[in-house]
Amino acid sequence: MDKLTNKILNLEKISAALEPSLLDRNKMNNQLQDFINYFIETIDDSPAYYSGKPDTNKLSITLKKKELKNLLAIYHKEVVKKGINPASGGHLGYIPGGGIYAASLGDVLASITNEYAGMYFASPGAVVMENELLNWMKTIFGFPKDAVGNLTSGGSIANLIALTAARDKHQIKNEKITKSVIYLSEQVHHCVHKSLRIIGLEDVIVRFLELDKNSKIISKKLAQQISTDIANKLTPFLVIASAGTTDTGAIDPLEQIGKIAKHHNLWFHIDGAYGGFFILSESKKQLFKGIEMADSLVIDPHKGLFLPYGIGTVLIKEKEAVFHSHHYTANYMQDATANVEVNPADVSPELTKHFRGLRLWLPLQLHGLAPFIACLDEKLLLTTYFRNQLKAIGFKLGPEPDLSVSYFWYPSKTIDENIFNEKLINIIHKDGTVFLSSTKIDGKFVIRMAILSFRTKKATIDKTIQMIKNCIVQTKAYFKNN
Repeated sequence: MDKLTNKILNLEKISAALEPSLLDRNKMNNQLQDFINYFIETIDDSPAYYSGKPDTNKLSITLKKKELKNLLAIYHKEVVKKGINPASGGHLGYIPGGGIYAASLGDVLASITNEYAGMYFASPGAVVMENELLNWMKTIFGFPKDAVGNLTSGGSIANLIALTAARDKHQIKNEKITKSVIYLSEQVHHCVHKSLRIIGLEDVIVRFLELDKNSKIISKKLAQQISTDIANKLTPFLVIASAGTTDTGAIDPLEQIGKIAKHHNLWFHIDGAYGGFFILSESKKQLFKGIEMADSLVIDPHKGLFLPYGIGTVLIKEKEAVFHSHHYTANYMQDATANVEVNPADVSPELTKHFRGLRLWLPLQLHGLAPFIACLDEKLLLTTYFRNQLKAIGFKLGPEPDLSVSYFWYPSKTIDENIFNEKLINIIHKDGTVFLSSTKIDGKFVIRMAILSFRTKKATIDKTIQMIKNCIVQTKAYFKNN
Protein backbone atom coordinates (compact mmCIF):
# COMPACT_ATOMS: atom_id res chain seq x y z
CA MET A 1 0.00 0.00 0.00
CA ASP A 2 1.52 3.36 -1.03
CA LYS A 3 1.78 6.26 1.41
CA LEU A 4 -1.00 8.31 -0.19
CA THR A 5 -3.48 5.43 0.01
CA ASN A 6 -2.46 4.71 3.59
CA LYS A 7 -3.05 8.34 4.60
CA ILE A 8 -6.45 8.39 2.93
CA LEU A 9 -7.54 5.21 4.68
CA ASN A 10 -6.35 6.48 8.07
CA LEU A 11 -8.32 9.70 7.58
CA GLU A 12 -11.36 7.67 6.59
CA LYS A 13 -11.23 5.90 9.96
CA ILE A 14 -11.13 9.19 11.86
CA SER A 15 -13.80 10.92 9.77
CA ALA A 16 -16.10 7.88 10.06
CA ALA A 17 -17.34 9.38 13.34
CA LEU A 18 -19.40 11.81 11.26
CA GLU A 19 -21.49 8.92 9.93
CA PRO A 20 -22.74 7.10 13.04
CA SER A 21 -23.75 3.48 12.72
CA LEU A 22 -27.36 2.35 12.77
CA LEU A 23 -26.90 1.27 16.39
CA ASP A 24 -25.45 4.65 17.39
CA ARG A 25 -28.15 6.53 15.48
CA ASN A 26 -30.88 4.61 17.26
CA LYS A 27 -29.26 5.32 20.62
CA MET A 28 -29.05 9.06 19.89
CA ASN A 29 -32.56 9.13 18.48
CA ASN A 30 -33.92 7.50 21.63
CA GLN A 31 -32.12 9.98 23.88
CA LEU A 32 -33.35 12.90 21.79
CA GLN A 33 -36.93 11.58 21.73
CA ASP A 34 -36.86 11.19 25.52
CA PHE A 35 -35.78 14.82 25.82
CA ILE A 36 -38.48 15.99 23.38
CA ASN A 37 -41.21 14.04 25.13
CA TYR A 38 -40.18 15.34 28.55
CA PHE A 39 -40.11 18.91 27.25
CA ILE A 40 -43.56 18.72 25.66
CA GLU A 41 -45.21 16.76 28.46
CA THR A 42 -44.01 19.20 31.16
CA ILE A 43 -44.32 22.47 29.24
CA ASP A 44 -47.73 23.44 30.66
CA ASP A 45 -46.29 23.34 34.17
CA SER A 46 -43.03 25.08 33.29
CA PRO A 47 -42.48 28.84 33.73
CA ALA A 48 -42.85 30.99 30.64
CA TYR A 49 -39.93 33.14 31.74
CA TYR A 50 -36.72 32.21 33.57
CA SER A 51 -34.49 34.86 35.09
CA GLY A 52 -30.76 34.33 35.41
CA LYS A 53 -27.84 34.08 33.05
CA PRO A 54 -26.42 30.97 31.37
CA ASP A 55 -23.08 29.53 32.45
CA THR A 56 -20.77 30.54 29.61
CA ASN A 57 -18.26 27.87 30.56
CA LYS A 58 -20.87 25.16 30.01
CA LEU A 59 -21.67 26.52 26.53
CA SER A 60 -18.13 27.27 25.39
CA ILE A 61 -16.44 25.11 22.76
CA THR A 62 -13.84 22.85 24.41
CA LEU A 63 -13.49 20.37 21.52
CA LYS A 64 -13.56 17.57 24.06
CA LYS A 65 -15.97 14.82 23.08
CA LYS A 66 -19.12 14.51 25.18
CA GLU A 67 -22.09 12.16 25.24
CA LEU A 68 -25.35 13.38 23.69
CA LYS A 69 -27.22 12.69 26.93
CA ASN A 70 -24.89 15.06 28.79
CA LEU A 71 -25.15 17.69 26.07
CA LEU A 72 -28.95 17.57 26.22
CA ALA A 73 -28.76 18.18 29.96
CA ILE A 74 -26.56 21.23 29.37
CA TYR A 75 -28.92 22.49 26.68
CA HIS A 76 -31.91 22.10 28.96
CA LYS A 77 -30.31 23.91 31.89
CA GLU A 78 -28.37 26.65 30.10
CA VAL A 79 -30.59 27.38 27.08
CA VAL A 80 -34.15 26.15 27.62
CA LYS A 81 -34.29 27.31 31.26
CA LYS A 82 -32.97 30.81 30.59
CA GLY A 83 -35.01 33.79 29.38
CA ILE A 84 -38.35 33.51 27.61
CA ASN A 85 -39.73 30.03 26.97
CA PRO A 86 -41.04 30.72 23.45
CA ALA A 87 -42.64 27.29 23.06
CA SER A 88 -44.79 27.86 26.15
CA GLY A 89 -48.47 28.69 25.92
CA GLY A 90 -47.68 31.22 28.63
CA HIS A 91 -45.60 33.29 26.21
CA LEU A 92 -48.01 36.20 25.89
CA GLY A 93 -45.47 39.02 25.76
CA TYR A 94 -44.28 39.22 22.16
CA ILE A 95 -45.68 37.66 19.01
CA PRO A 96 -44.47 34.08 19.56
CA GLY A 97 -43.10 31.66 17.05
CA GLY A 98 -45.14 28.49 17.21
CA GLY A 99 -43.29 25.20 17.16
CA ILE A 100 -45.89 22.62 16.20
CA TYR A 101 -44.45 19.11 16.28
CA ALA A 102 -45.04 18.27 12.60
CA ALA A 103 -42.85 21.21 11.56
CA SER A 104 -39.92 19.72 13.49
CA LEU A 105 -40.29 16.53 11.47
CA GLY A 106 -39.99 18.63 8.32
CA ASP A 107 -36.81 20.24 9.66
CA VAL A 108 -35.30 16.85 10.49
CA LEU A 109 -36.04 15.59 6.98
CA ALA A 110 -34.67 18.77 5.42
CA SER A 111 -31.44 18.46 7.42
CA ILE A 112 -30.94 14.75 6.74
CA THR A 113 -31.66 14.81 3.00
CA ASN A 114 -29.97 18.23 2.78
CA GLU A 115 -31.90 19.37 -0.29
CA TYR A 116 -30.65 22.62 -1.79
CA ALA A 117 -33.78 24.68 -2.34
CA GLY A 118 -32.17 27.71 -3.96
CA MET A 119 -32.13 26.55 -7.58
CA TYR A 120 -34.53 24.33 -9.53
CA PHE A 121 -31.67 22.49 -11.25
CA ALA A 122 -30.27 21.31 -7.90
CA SER A 123 -33.56 20.13 -6.40
CA PRO A 124 -36.56 20.58 -8.65
CA GLY A 125 -38.87 18.93 -6.13
CA ALA A 126 -37.82 21.23 -3.30
CA VAL A 127 -38.23 24.36 -5.43
CA VAL A 128 -41.60 23.23 -6.78
CA MET A 129 -42.74 22.49 -3.22
CA GLU A 130 -41.79 25.99 -2.05
CA ASN A 131 -43.35 27.60 -5.11
CA GLU A 132 -46.55 25.63 -4.59
CA LEU A 133 -46.72 26.93 -1.02
CA LEU A 134 -46.33 30.45 -2.41
CA ASN A 135 -49.06 29.77 -4.98
CA TRP A 136 -51.35 28.61 -2.18
CA MET A 137 -50.69 31.84 -0.28
CA LYS A 138 -51.37 33.90 -3.41
CA THR A 139 -54.87 32.43 -3.52
CA ILE A 140 -55.46 33.31 0.14
CA PHE A 141 -54.50 36.96 -0.35
CA GLY A 142 -55.86 37.49 -3.85
CA PHE A 143 -52.50 37.88 -5.58
CA PRO A 144 -52.21 37.03 -9.28
CA LYS A 145 -50.67 33.75 -10.41
CA ASP A 146 -47.71 35.50 -12.03
CA ALA A 147 -46.69 37.23 -8.78
CA VAL A 148 -43.37 36.06 -7.36
CA GLY A 149 -42.49 35.26 -3.78
CA ASN A 150 -39.99 33.81 -1.40
CA LEU A 151 -39.95 31.82 1.82
CA THR A 152 -37.58 33.93 3.89
CA SER A 153 -36.08 33.57 7.36
CA GLY A 154 -38.74 35.92 8.70
CA GLY A 155 -40.46 39.28 8.34
CA SER A 156 -37.25 41.31 8.36
CA ILE A 157 -35.80 39.77 5.20
CA ALA A 158 -39.27 39.62 3.63
CA ASN A 159 -39.71 43.38 4.16
CA LEU A 160 -36.18 43.99 2.89
CA ILE A 161 -36.93 42.18 -0.39
CA ALA A 162 -40.22 44.06 -0.86
CA LEU A 163 -38.77 47.50 -0.16
CA THR A 164 -35.84 46.80 -2.46
CA ALA A 165 -38.31 46.02 -5.24
CA ALA A 166 -40.19 49.26 -4.54
CA ARG A 167 -36.94 51.21 -4.70
CA ASP A 168 -35.91 49.61 -7.99
CA LYS A 169 -39.35 49.96 -9.58
CA HIS A 170 -39.32 53.72 -8.96
CA GLN A 171 -35.55 54.04 -9.53
CA ILE A 172 -34.94 55.82 -6.24
CA LYS A 173 -31.20 56.40 -6.36
CA ASN A 174 -28.49 59.06 -6.39
CA GLU A 175 -29.76 62.63 -6.00
CA LYS A 176 -33.37 61.44 -6.27
CA ILE A 177 -33.19 59.87 -2.78
CA THR A 178 -33.40 63.08 -0.76
CA LYS A 179 -36.46 64.25 -2.70
CA SER A 180 -38.35 60.95 -2.40
CA VAL A 181 -41.08 60.36 0.17
CA ILE A 182 -42.26 57.29 2.09
CA TYR A 183 -45.49 57.26 4.12
CA LEU A 184 -45.98 55.03 7.14
CA SER A 185 -47.32 54.72 10.66
CA GLU A 186 -45.21 55.27 13.76
CA GLN A 187 -46.33 51.78 14.73
CA VAL A 188 -44.74 50.14 11.71
CA HIS A 189 -42.33 47.38 12.69
CA HIS A 190 -38.80 48.62 13.28
CA CYS A 191 -37.40 46.18 10.70
CA VAL A 192 -38.84 48.52 8.05
CA HIS A 193 -36.54 51.32 9.22
CA LYS A 194 -33.62 48.90 9.32
CA SER A 195 -34.39 47.78 5.77
CA LEU A 196 -34.45 51.36 4.50
CA ARG A 197 -30.96 51.91 5.89
CA ILE A 198 -29.64 48.67 4.43
CA ILE A 199 -30.93 49.43 0.91
CA GLY A 200 -29.45 52.92 0.88
CA LEU A 201 -32.61 54.92 1.61
CA GLU A 202 -31.63 56.31 4.99
CA ASP A 203 -31.92 59.84 3.60
CA VAL A 204 -35.39 59.59 2.08
CA ILE A 205 -38.14 61.75 3.54
CA VAL A 206 -40.25 59.65 5.93
CA ARG A 207 -43.74 60.95 6.71
CA PHE A 208 -45.20 59.53 9.91
CA LEU A 209 -48.92 59.63 9.32
CA GLU A 210 -51.53 60.74 11.80
CA LEU A 211 -53.34 57.85 13.49
CA ASP A 212 -56.84 57.60 14.86
CA LYS A 213 -57.75 56.52 18.41
CA ASN A 214 -57.38 52.88 17.36
CA SER A 215 -53.82 53.44 16.10
CA LYS A 216 -54.83 53.18 12.43
CA ILE A 217 -53.62 55.40 9.61
CA ILE A 218 -56.11 58.16 8.78
CA SER A 219 -56.38 57.74 5.01
CA LYS A 220 -57.71 61.27 4.47
CA LYS A 221 -54.55 62.69 6.06
CA LEU A 222 -52.44 60.44 3.83
CA ALA A 223 -54.12 61.77 0.69
CA GLN A 224 -53.64 65.36 1.85
CA GLN A 225 -49.96 64.81 2.64
CA ILE A 226 -49.26 63.22 -0.74
CA SER A 227 -50.90 66.13 -2.55
CA THR A 228 -48.88 68.62 -0.50
CA ASP A 229 -45.63 66.82 -1.24
CA ILE A 230 -46.37 66.67 -4.97
CA ALA A 231 -47.15 70.39 -4.95
CA ASN A 232 -43.76 70.94 -3.31
CA LYS A 233 -42.07 69.06 -6.16
CA LEU A 234 -41.17 66.03 -4.04
CA THR A 235 -41.43 62.42 -5.26
CA PRO A 236 -43.82 60.24 -3.25
CA PHE A 237 -43.19 56.61 -4.19
CA LEU A 238 -44.06 54.27 -1.31
CA VAL A 239 -46.80 53.88 1.29
CA ILE A 240 -46.57 51.18 3.95
CA ALA A 241 -49.62 49.88 5.79
CA SER A 242 -49.91 47.22 8.48
CA ALA A 243 -52.24 44.25 8.71
CA GLY A 244 -51.72 43.86 12.43
CA THR A 245 -49.28 46.24 14.11
CA THR A 246 -46.85 44.91 16.70
CA ASP A 247 -47.86 47.28 19.50
CA THR A 248 -51.64 47.16 19.22
CA GLY A 249 -52.52 44.64 16.50
CA ALA A 250 -54.26 47.33 14.46
CA ILE A 251 -55.15 46.78 10.81
CA ASP A 252 -54.90 49.95 8.75
CA PRO A 253 -57.74 50.81 6.29
CA LEU A 254 -56.14 48.79 3.52
CA GLU A 255 -58.66 49.39 0.76
CA GLN A 256 -58.72 53.17 1.24
CA ILE A 257 -54.93 53.33 1.33
CA GLY A 258 -54.72 51.08 -1.72
CA LYS A 259 -56.96 53.40 -3.74
CA ILE A 260 -54.88 56.43 -2.75
CA ALA A 261 -51.65 54.65 -3.65
CA LYS A 262 -53.01 53.59 -7.03
CA HIS A 263 -54.29 57.10 -7.79
CA HIS A 264 -50.85 58.59 -7.20
CA ASN A 265 -48.89 55.65 -8.66
CA LEU A 266 -47.24 54.79 -5.35
CA TRP A 267 -45.94 51.35 -4.46
CA PHE A 268 -48.34 49.94 -1.87
CA HIS A 269 -46.64 47.65 0.65
CA ILE A 270 -48.44 45.82 3.45
CA ASP A 271 -46.66 44.31 6.43
CA GLY A 272 -48.93 41.50 7.58
CA ALA A 273 -46.17 39.50 9.28
CA TYR A 274 -48.15 39.15 12.50
CA GLY A 275 -51.75 39.50 11.42
CA GLY A 276 -51.95 38.35 7.82
CA PHE A 277 -53.10 34.79 8.36
CA PHE A 278 -56.08 35.95 10.43
CA ILE A 279 -57.67 36.46 7.02
CA LEU A 280 -58.47 32.74 7.32
CA SER A 281 -60.88 33.52 10.16
CA GLU A 282 -64.37 34.26 8.85
CA SER A 283 -64.90 36.71 11.73
CA LYS A 284 -61.99 38.89 10.55
CA LYS A 285 -62.03 38.56 6.77
CA GLN A 286 -63.72 41.94 6.23
CA LEU A 287 -60.82 43.74 7.95
CA PHE A 288 -58.48 42.55 5.22
CA LYS A 289 -60.46 43.97 2.32
CA GLY A 290 -57.97 45.69 0.06
CA ILE A 291 -55.01 43.47 0.91
CA GLU A 292 -55.18 42.15 -2.65
CA MET A 293 -54.38 45.68 -3.88
CA ALA A 294 -50.88 45.58 -2.41
CA ASP A 295 -47.86 45.58 -4.71
CA SER A 296 -46.04 43.59 -2.04
CA LEU A 297 -47.10 41.73 1.06
CA VAL A 298 -45.25 40.20 4.00
CA ILE A 299 -46.73 37.36 6.07
CA ASP A 300 -45.05 35.08 8.61
CA PRO A 301 -46.01 31.39 8.84
CA HIS A 302 -43.92 31.22 12.01
CA LYS A 303 -46.53 33.48 13.56
CA GLY A 304 -50.01 32.92 12.17
CA LEU A 305 -49.46 29.28 11.18
CA PHE A 306 -47.67 28.39 14.44
CA LEU A 307 -44.43 27.15 12.87
CA PRO A 308 -41.03 27.40 14.59
CA TYR A 309 -39.04 30.60 14.15
CA GLY A 310 -37.36 30.93 10.79
CA ILE A 311 -39.98 31.12 8.04
CA GLY A 312 -41.50 34.31 6.67
CA THR A 313 -43.03 35.01 3.26
CA VAL A 314 -43.00 37.87 0.79
CA LEU A 315 -45.31 38.12 -2.22
CA ILE A 316 -44.63 40.70 -4.94
CA LYS A 317 -46.65 41.37 -8.06
CA GLU A 318 -43.90 42.79 -10.26
CA LYS A 319 -41.30 40.16 -11.05
CA GLU A 320 -38.92 42.47 -12.91
CA ALA A 321 -38.65 44.82 -9.94
CA VAL A 322 -37.53 41.90 -7.77
CA PHE A 323 -35.20 40.45 -10.38
CA HIS A 324 -33.41 43.78 -10.86
CA SER A 325 -31.47 43.40 -7.62
CA HIS A 326 -31.62 39.67 -6.96
CA HIS A 327 -31.27 37.84 -10.27
CA TYR A 328 -27.64 37.13 -11.15
CA THR A 329 -25.84 34.52 -13.18
CA ALA A 330 -22.29 33.19 -13.08
CA ASN A 331 -20.23 30.93 -15.31
CA TYR A 332 -20.04 28.17 -12.72
CA MET A 333 -23.87 28.14 -12.54
CA GLN A 334 -24.46 27.86 -16.29
CA ASP A 335 -25.94 24.36 -15.94
CA ALA A 336 -28.55 25.61 -13.47
CA THR A 337 -30.06 28.55 -15.33
CA ALA A 338 -32.49 26.94 -17.78
CA ASN A 339 -35.82 26.01 -16.14
CA VAL A 340 -39.48 26.92 -16.09
CA GLU A 341 -39.69 27.64 -12.35
CA VAL A 342 -38.71 30.82 -10.53
CA ASN A 343 -35.58 30.05 -8.53
CA PRO A 344 -35.82 31.15 -4.87
CA ALA A 345 -32.27 32.50 -5.24
CA ASP A 346 -33.48 34.89 -7.95
CA VAL A 347 -35.90 36.70 -5.64
CA SER A 348 -33.86 36.87 -2.44
CA PRO A 349 -30.43 37.96 -1.17
CA GLU A 350 -29.87 34.31 -0.23
CA LEU A 351 -28.15 31.91 -2.60
CA THR A 352 -27.52 29.30 0.05
CA LYS A 353 -30.74 28.80 1.95
CA HIS A 354 -32.36 26.35 4.32
CA PHE A 355 -35.08 24.17 2.79
CA ARG A 356 -37.79 25.96 4.78
CA GLY A 357 -40.73 24.80 2.73
CA LEU A 358 -40.81 21.31 4.21
CA ARG A 359 -41.63 22.63 7.69
CA LEU A 360 -44.83 24.17 6.28
CA TRP A 361 -45.70 21.66 3.56
CA LEU A 362 -45.61 18.67 5.92
CA PRO A 363 -47.96 20.09 8.61
CA LEU A 364 -50.47 21.26 6.01
CA GLN A 365 -50.47 17.83 4.37
CA LEU A 366 -50.70 15.99 7.70
CA HIS A 367 -53.36 18.14 9.38
CA GLY A 368 -55.20 20.01 6.63
CA LEU A 369 -56.17 23.63 7.23
CA ALA A 370 -59.05 23.25 9.70
CA PRO A 371 -56.95 22.96 12.90
CA PHE A 372 -54.99 26.09 11.96
CA ILE A 373 -58.16 28.13 11.44
CA ALA A 374 -59.64 26.78 14.69
CA CYS A 375 -56.48 27.82 16.51
CA LEU A 376 -56.68 31.36 15.10
CA ASP A 377 -60.35 31.65 16.09
CA GLU A 378 -59.50 30.34 19.55
CA LYS A 379 -56.85 33.05 20.05
CA LEU A 380 -59.31 35.77 19.08
CA LEU A 381 -61.84 34.54 21.64
CA LEU A 382 -59.14 34.14 24.30
CA THR A 383 -58.17 37.78 23.75
CA THR A 384 -61.75 38.84 24.48
CA TYR A 385 -61.89 36.51 27.49
CA PHE A 386 -58.60 37.89 28.86
CA ARG A 387 -59.75 41.49 28.46
CA ASN A 388 -63.03 40.69 30.25
CA GLN A 389 -61.17 39.11 33.14
CA LEU A 390 -58.76 42.06 33.40
CA LYS A 391 -61.63 44.53 33.47
CA ALA A 392 -63.30 42.52 36.23
CA ILE A 393 -60.24 42.89 38.50
CA GLY A 394 -59.94 46.63 37.94
CA PHE A 395 -57.66 47.14 34.95
CA LYS A 396 -58.15 49.81 32.30
CA LEU A 397 -58.08 48.53 28.75
CA GLY A 398 -56.89 49.85 25.42
CA PRO A 399 -59.32 49.98 22.47
CA GLU A 400 -61.10 46.85 21.30
CA PRO A 401 -58.37 45.10 19.28
CA ASP A 402 -58.68 44.03 15.68
CA LEU A 403 -56.81 40.80 16.37
CA SER A 404 -55.09 39.19 19.37
CA VAL A 405 -52.78 41.96 20.58
CA SER A 406 -54.04 44.39 23.19
CA TYR A 407 -52.82 46.44 26.12
CA PHE A 408 -53.93 47.36 29.61
CA TRP A 409 -52.78 49.16 32.74
CA TYR A 410 -53.67 49.25 36.40
CA PRO A 411 -55.15 52.60 37.54
CA SER A 412 -53.62 54.27 40.57
CA LYS A 413 -54.66 57.47 42.34
CA THR A 414 -51.80 57.55 44.82
CA ILE A 415 -48.87 56.45 42.65
CA ASP A 416 -48.02 57.72 39.18
CA GLU A 417 -49.62 55.15 36.88
CA ASN A 418 -46.54 54.78 34.70
CA ILE A 419 -44.36 54.09 37.73
CA PHE A 420 -46.91 51.69 39.24
CA ASN A 421 -47.30 49.64 36.06
CA GLU A 422 -43.56 49.59 35.41
CA LYS A 423 -43.06 48.07 38.85
CA LEU A 424 -45.93 45.67 38.23
CA ILE A 425 -44.40 44.30 35.03
CA ASN A 426 -41.06 43.87 36.81
CA ILE A 427 -42.76 41.75 39.47
CA ILE A 428 -44.62 39.80 36.77
CA HIS A 429 -41.28 39.04 35.08
CA LYS A 430 -39.78 37.98 38.39
CA ASP A 431 -42.69 35.60 38.93
CA GLY A 432 -42.28 34.13 35.42
CA THR A 433 -45.34 31.87 35.47
CA VAL A 434 -46.60 33.65 32.36
CA PHE A 435 -44.64 36.14 30.29
CA LEU A 436 -46.13 39.54 29.45
CA SER A 437 -44.34 42.56 27.98
CA SER A 438 -44.76 46.32 28.10
CA THR A 439 -44.82 49.18 25.64
CA LYS A 440 -45.61 52.88 25.53
CA ILE A 441 -48.71 54.22 23.81
CA ASP A 442 -48.72 58.01 23.46
CA GLY A 443 -46.23 58.21 26.31
CA LYS A 444 -48.25 55.98 28.61
CA PHE A 445 -46.57 52.88 30.06
CA VAL A 446 -48.87 49.92 29.45
CA ILE A 447 -48.72 46.14 29.73
CA ARG A 448 -49.12 44.21 26.53
CA MET A 449 -50.67 40.87 25.65
CA ALA A 450 -49.96 39.01 22.42
CA ILE A 451 -51.99 35.82 22.21
CA LEU A 452 -50.85 33.63 19.34
CA SER A 453 -49.16 30.53 20.76
CA PHE A 454 -50.96 27.37 19.67
CA ARG A 455 -50.49 26.12 23.26
CA THR A 456 -52.29 29.10 24.85
CA LYS A 457 -55.61 27.84 26.22
CA LYS A 458 -58.34 29.10 28.55
CA ALA A 459 -56.47 27.49 31.45
CA THR A 460 -53.44 29.59 30.49
CA ILE A 461 -55.45 32.81 30.75
CA ASP A 462 -56.96 31.75 34.08
CA LYS A 463 -53.44 31.08 35.38
CA THR A 464 -52.34 34.48 34.07
CA ILE A 465 -55.13 36.30 35.89
CA GLN A 466 -54.23 34.58 39.15
CA MET A 467 -50.57 35.51 38.67
CA ILE A 468 -51.49 39.14 37.95
CA LYS A 469 -53.68 39.31 41.07
CA ASN A 470 -50.76 38.10 43.18
CA CYS A 471 -48.38 40.55 41.52
CA ILE A 472 -50.76 43.49 42.15
CA VAL A 473 -50.73 42.65 45.86
CA GLN A 474 -46.91 42.59 45.81
CA THR A 475 -46.75 45.87 43.88
CA LYS A 476 -49.05 47.63 46.31
CA ALA A 477 -47.03 46.27 49.23
CA TYR A 478 -43.84 47.54 47.64
CA PHE A 479 -45.10 51.12 47.37
CA LYS A 480 -46.60 50.98 50.83
CA ASN A 481 -43.25 49.99 52.34
CA ASN A 482 -41.02 52.24 50.22
